[in-house]
Amino acid sequence: MKKLMTGNEALARGAYEAGVIYASAYPGTPSTEILENLAQHKDLVAEWAPNEKVALEAAFGASMAGVRSLAAMKHVGVNVAADPLMTIGYTGVTGGFVLVSADDPGCHSSQNEQDNRYYAKFAKIPCVEPSTPQECLDFMAEAYKISESYDTAVLVRMTTRVCHSKGLVKRGIRKEAQVIPYVRQPGKYIANPGNAKKLHPIVEERLLKLAEYSEISPLNVLEAYGNQLGIITAGVSYSYVKEVFGESADILKLGFSFPLPMKKIERFIHSHNTVYVVEELEPFMEEQIKAAGLKVIGKELLSNIGEFNPDIIREKLLGEVAQSIKPNPELLIGRPPILCAGCPHRGFFYELGKRRNVIITGDIGCYTLGGAPPINATDSVICMGASISMGHGAKKALEMVGSEQKVVAVIGDSTFLHSGMTSLLNAVYNNSNTVNVILDNRVTAMTGHQQNPGTGFTLQEDPAAQVDLEAIVRALGIKKVLKVNPLMLEETRSAIKEALDYQEGPCVIITRWPCAIKKFSQQDLEEFELDRPHCRVVRDLCRGCKNCIRTGCPCISFDPVAKKAYIDETMCVGCTVCLQSCPFDAIERVGE
Repeated sequence: MKKLMTGNEALARGAYEAGVIYASAYPGTPSTEILENLAQHKDLVAEWAPNEKVALEAAFGASMAGVRSLAAMKHVGVNVAADPLMTIGYTGVTGGFVLVSADDPGCHSSQNEQDNRYYAKFAKIPCVEPSTPQECLDFMAEAYKISESYDTAVLVRMTTRVCHSKGLVKRGIRKEAQVIPYVRQPGKYIANPGNAKKLHPIVEERLLKLAEYSEISPLNVLEAYGNQLGIITAGVSYSYVKEVFGESADILKLGFSFPLPMKKIERFIHSHNTVYVVEELEPFMEEQIKAAGLKVIGKELLSNIGEFNPDIIREKLLGEVAQSIKPNPELLIGRPPILCAGCPHRGFFYELGKRRNVIITGDIGCYTLGGAPPINATDSVICMGASISMGHGAKKALEMVGSEQKVVAVIGDSTFLHSGMTSLLNAVYNNSNTVNVILDNRVTAMTGHQQNPGTGFTLQEDPAAQVDLEAIVRALGIKKVLKVNPLMLEETRSAIKEALDYQEGPCVIITRWPCAIKKFSQQDLEEFELDRPHCRVVRDLCRGCKNCIRTGCPCISFDPVAKKAYIDETMCVGCTVCLQSCPFDAIERVGE
């Protein structure tokens, strides 16, 4: 049966059909839907982990126990999981083990564009790259075969366009993989120096065998049409090449991209007058091919910045500029990302942004938009958990140079549980006089409302233990904890002032209100007053001061002719931040 599926859906289906028993991940675009789709199958375990390192280690533990397992994450998540990954490259596996890295060329939802094929080379494990949703399904069976045949983890490199593009996919049936009885193997799995020294030569021998297999791998396909022009490509770049060249170029598509099939590549190059290497992002294949003394053309013409598309390939390789309708820039209005109407982060950032002489270190989440206009509050965003660590370092440095400037670190609930706890522990241990804010909106919001240890439910919707953020921070040694409803501006303002005035070490503010577009749980309905009348502007009282506009709420507009604010009542959820911001009482709640 064929079904229209995204690459993520097809990859999840492929893992299911390959007999995966255990899967773990931390949500992150563009990888999130892989685990969400696996979780629909009740004959396996699919879990959200607090972070990517834990996800990788849990899945590897399942492999050690003898079953096929999977860990999935976005490309920057592999940075978090790199510690165990490097050693897993030495130890090998028992049950088949696949790590899915979903890279993000073009920075659609990420802070960088790193090419994680280099992680496969770095960790000395094979890498496979599907190009289409059908290959996403098909390649999973081959990945587990490689994993178990060569005693190695396998990295499956996806990219945003492969993850989210749709295609017709022919599905099969689940084939239960053999469960390998557990046998204690301390020489294999205890990675002490003595064992590691013995394992390293085995890893190098394995790479040579994998290189030999790459020459005959069914994932590496030659499309020969008798042309003198040849193109070596992989991943979604193959789809672009095929769309541009059709059968006017011979194509060597490398689905098994590490180790490379160098003999096959050499034969291909020698049988063509000109050979291009087309790959996103970095010259991963190109560098290895040129290092082997083979002549190809790649990044001389094609950039290592951003996503490719057929128009780019056509222009760079054929010199043909695609004809298209040119927009009138005068008619285009910038529409940057913005906090949703009713977002609980808005009230907090609106108040925090008014403070002067304060450095605000931010983190990864919806609240990253606290640095966007018109709020313009946040000073930095680097990676998960960095806000508290950076805030601590900044404050210590300021103290050393005699500055009394205050530092506020802002982090979300899921991100705090991901990697903020150790950062806060560091602040406590080293007596940092920082204000640390945990924005608890009751869900992992930015990636699509996934559960986390603070929500009370697992990925597969089973009831779960719900962590108490206040109890955690107090257990870490925080003496002063303030809890506020961030929609209440006076309450929030008072808490910020009290925290900034605190001089006896680090303190924590916990804001608690559910995401405005969250599917509310019964607990949410019982705890919060969520049935709130929407707001509207009383036109006769509005003086056009634009205070409400400066809250950044997307449902508020300003009429430049009448010089009056206007609220779109179809968008408003009655958070009342605009009402509280108005100095002329020109905003009211409808129905009160």
